[in-house]
Amino acid sequence: MTDKQLRPNAQPWRGLIAQGFVRVEDAVYVGLGTLLAAIALVLLVAVAVAFVQALLGATLPDRAVDLLDRILLILMIIELLYTVQFSFREHALVPEPFLIVGLIAAIRRLLVLTAEFARLLEKGERAFQGAMLELGLLTVMIVALVVSLVILRKHSPRVVADGAEARP
Repeated sequence: MTDKQLRPNAQPWRGLIAQGFVRVEDAVYVGLGTLLAAIALVLLVAVAVAFVQALLGATLPDRAVDLLDRILLILMIIELLYTVQFSFREHALVPEPFLIVGLIAAIRRLLVLTAEFARLLEKGERAFQGAMLELGLLTVMIVALVVSLVILRKHSPRVVADGAEARP
């Protein structure tokens, strides 16, 4: 006798359990998406207010790095939101959005670090050397992430989900 003959009712239970897990997964994705969207919107409003204040107060050049840092944070959150949306719709986890989030995070840190070089020089040689080491590691990380994205795009088919345009 086969295993299926010994347990004829095992398959329907497995299907019900799997369906229950899919529903829980969907609920978590909806919750995560809602939270990420809310965070992105709140940050966008905060950046817009800070931009207007800096513009009116003639402090935009001094606040530009901070504003850029916040804008890149919003881009990271939006990319995470796309990942959650895709995972919810397709029930598949793809590496490309995570690589893009890592790339944005590395570029974000690189821009902030290079913008703060003048302050680092004032702190002393040790702080500057630490920043240069971090800058080198970030550069290597950015190159590795870009190479990974290029390889991934060359060797995997582009996925276009339900009428949405393919993401670059």
